[in-house]
Amino acid sequence: MEQDLHYATNWSIKEGIFDHSSIAIMGGSYGGYSTQAGLTLTPGPFVCGVDLVGPSNLTSFLETVPPYGASEIYPHHKGWGPQGSGRERASGTDRLPRNYVDRIDKPLQIAQEVNDPITYPRANKNGPDRVTAAMHEKKIPVIYLLYSDEGHGFARPENRLSYYAVIDASLAEHLGGRCESAG
Repeated sequence: MEQDLHYATNWSIKEGIFDHSSIAIMGGSYGGYSTQAGLTLTPGPFVCGVDLVGPSNLTSFLETVPPYGASEIYPHHKGWGPQGSGRERASGTDRLPRNYVDRIDKPLQIAQEVNDPITYPRANKNGPDRVTAAMHEKKIPVIYLLYSDEGHGFARPENRLSYYAVIDASLAEHLGGRCESAG
């Protein structure tokens, strides 16, 4: 998946569809993992990233899937091998963004939601905390938002507006363009 994003991005630059200075990577949940992976495993083409509730450790994330979520994880077994098979662990470990935070050299915005029953208790704060600390140490811009009254995704309008206002300002700063004042 990370290579597909990298190849598609580079192809769009080569074809003149996008300019290298105008591409961000953004996603939520598994897309948030993709954002972290895009900035650590294939960092070249992206100017910045926005990660919403992305796990930075897929191995521990998959190992702690509750019984009610097993059917959603099954499709991943084809690529990684059955949960706990060793193949899954070895394959997943090679692609853990948290193992490559030293490679991040682009601004990143991370948002987590404390009451997220899908990601937060299992991906927990250790991943985002580690990424954020590494970026602070390297003096790379990072924004870390933690919403204490949300689940997986934004249900509360005030949080949704807050989150998108921060994204708007961050993308305007790093990609250029204008943004509306958050007020």
